Amino acid sequence: MVVAKRIGFVSLVSVLPNSPAQKAGLQAGDVIESIDGHSTREMPLALVGYRLEGAPGSVVALAIVRERASEPKSIDLRRAVVVPPDATGRMMETGIGYLRVESFPKGETQKIATRIQELRKAGAKKFVLDLRDNAFGDIDEGISTANLFLSKGLIGYLSGQQFPRKSFLADSSKAIAEEPLVVLVNQSTGGAAEIVASAILENHRGEVVGERTFGIGSLQKPIPLDDGSALILSIAKYFTPSGKQIQEGGIAPSVVVEEEHEFVPLGGESAA
Repeated sequence: MVVAKRIGFVSLVSVLPNSPAQKAGLQAGDVIESIDGHSTREMPLALVGYRLEGAPGSVVALAIVRERASEPKSIDLRRAVVVPPDATGRMMETGIGYLRVESFPKGETQKIATRIQELRKAGAKKFVLDLRDNAFGDIDEGISTANLFLSKGLIGYLSGQQFPRKSFLADSSKAIAEEPLVVLVNQSTGGAAEIVASAILENHRGEVVGERTFGIGSLQKPIPLDDGSALILSIAKYFTPSGKQIQEGGIAPSVVVEEEHEFVPLGGESAA
């Protein structure tokens, strides 16, 4: 799962397919009240990640709060190695190729490029890039994926008070798709996927359709301390081509389409 802190609470941004979290019925918007009995109210996000991680097969006990629930639900998750799914592609209708990207692990850009070529051979004249519920992965993969669709322009940049601006410019030699493009996003789109969406939108390369994205985008640096602990500082943040800070408010779509979020009670207490 991908988690973030908002107003002191730890909430789920997205849940990876076939993960223990998904099998347990967890979903975006759920709040983790405690981990192994430790309240997350004042817990730094880095410590949240440390407590959630562990050896495959070991168990972590969570107290989950879901919308409309009066009390937290206790859930035991059995940790497992989760392999992010590869990008997939299919023809939606005549001339429209649909690309589904659920995460951005290392090497994902090349897989997306392969899907684009396959769909083009199948007759695709336009593309839909679905980045809904995509908040996991490497920012560099997001930058290189945006470059597949951009032959020129600024993809985004990184900047901090004591961190010199680092711009990411599109390389024409890496662009492979000039066809009309629509990018789908929702509230669980974050990180690398937001880099792609903002680059496509602000370079006027295509439309971004859906809901405002979550807003994840900072560069962190661990500073080791003498007692063996470490201080983790955000030293820079990612910005869209027009200078908007992604972490502040996410990416606003050019065409707003709100998803229907059906309330589903939290069910079973354990997952393998």
